[in-house]
Amino acid sequence: MKLAYWMYSGPAHIGTLRIASSFKNVHAIMHAPLGDDYFNVMRSMLSRERNFTPVTTSVVDRNVLARGSQEKVVDNITRKDAEEHPDLIVLTPTCTSSILQEDLHNFVERAQLEAKGDVMLADVNHYRYNELQAADRTLQQIVQYYIEKARKKGELPAGKTAKPSVNIIGVSTLGFHNNHDVTELKRLMADLGIEVNTVIPEGASVHELKSMPQAWFNLTPYRELGLTTAKYLEEEFGTPYVDITPMGVVETARCIRKIQQVINAQGAEVDYEDFINEQTLHVSQAAWFSRSIDCQNLTGKKAVVFGDNTHAAALTKILAREMGIHVVWAGTYCKYDADWFREQVSEYCDEVLITDDHGEIGDAIARVEPSAIFGTQMERHVGKRLDIPCGVIAAPIHVQNFPIGYKPFMGYEGTNQITDLIYNSFTLGMEDHLLEIFGGHDTKEVITKGISAESGLNWTKDGQAELNKIPGFVRGKVKRNTEKFARERGFKDISAEVLYAAKESVGA
Repeated sequence: MKLAYWMYSGPAHIGTLRIASSFKNVHAIMHAPLGDDYFNVMRSMLSRERNFTPVTTSVVDRNVLARGSQEKVVDNITRKDAEEHPDLIVLTPTCTSSILQEDLHNFVERAQLEAKGDVMLADVNHYRYNELQAADRTLQQIVQYYIEKARKKGELPAGKTAKPSVNIIGVSTLGFHNNHDVTELKRLMADLGIEVNTVIPEGASVHELKSMPQAWFNLTPYRELGLTTAKYLEEEFGTPYVDITPMGVVETARCIRKIQQVINAQGAEVDYEDFINEQTLHVSQAAWFSRSIDCQNLTGKKAVVFGDNTHAAALTKILAREMGIHVVWAGTYCKYDADWFREQVSEYCDEVLITDDHGEIGDAIARVEPSAIFGTQMERHVGKRLDIPCGVIAAPIHVQNFPIGYKPFMGYEGTNQITDLIYNSFTLGMEDHLLEIFGGHDTKEVITKGISAESGLNWTKDGQAELNKIPGFVRGKVKRNTEKFARERGFKDISAEVLYAAKESVGA
């Protein structure tokens, strides 16, 4: 097992807990040692939830290891069933407790004999799946469980809704701007005359799931979550799905045209071209801005993009295709879906990087010295060390990525938010320059650490003093060039003399 102090996607049980805690009146029992029970704190702290996170830990301790877990787990399930009266209790182990190789299916069957609500096991391989894969798999299992249950009882609704309708699949707690995206998607569907049948899992009741086959189509805006459920519904009921992320002017239009094709194939007669033109010209400011002098000043500037598949692919296309920005490399940590990502971004960037090693990403950023970074909170930390601005576009996230104000990334309002993010990420780098000219940075300390752990370089007092005199907007680049010069010549200490020699070597 690989140990890491920074992870782009968490272990499998985090994905299962995200799905369970997104539904209304669903409780999760986590069979785990105390060290694995950080989800509750993470969810309540980051997403500013008003209610307690509906997750209980059935603690694995030395007594459990000695006698076995069955009675304790069953007792915890039945106790929570009596106290909370949930519609569903989901049992999940963690990668740690999975080592015990216990028969959790048997635990669930035992608990179901006494519990009034439903009890199910999240059947996920905790050694092969990460957080995103487990969330996708768990959602599909819950949907299938309730559709099969309704079918056995003869309660599965027949036919489709009278008007065109959609299931929006994949909106969950701790998702990047998910709550704002779904509001924008609902507005978009209303403008298109399409009824929203269900939105899952966030805020949905498990009792709504049996009505999902009534929708005309499914929309899965996030590549990481919902696609397995959409494919299941297509195989089982023939419901088509649209998996084009409506992010940016071009992709939003492409998504709407695909929706038009799908519902017209089922008997509707709609034409959304006038709507697309109206929204592109007058609601979205992105198309206008891309022709403005402000955006033209960004043309050809270098950027790097990194994140999950959905957001990294979308931002790469927007930067290169809609704003004329040079994407030096684009990357994703979703290694399990690397082929799709390469196919999406290869023509819009010079290089594609597939890795979940944050150190490799930091070094790749330092190597190309972009004007701006678009990545996760981890890349934001890298940017601070290198003095390169960073716009956060994907999870892993921080509390600041759950804004109280309305900031969707999808739809036509989303195009405005993304344009602001891109523009501000580049232009904010000028603040240091202006403050250097007009004063205000007298006490600013220079960051002297490299990205790689094996840097081993030390800036002397006189060397650091000289570095401080260099204007802030080029200081980071001078620092990196000087350190490269010192490494090549075997210097361990960087004095003012070494700094001057480095400048002379590049003709500065």
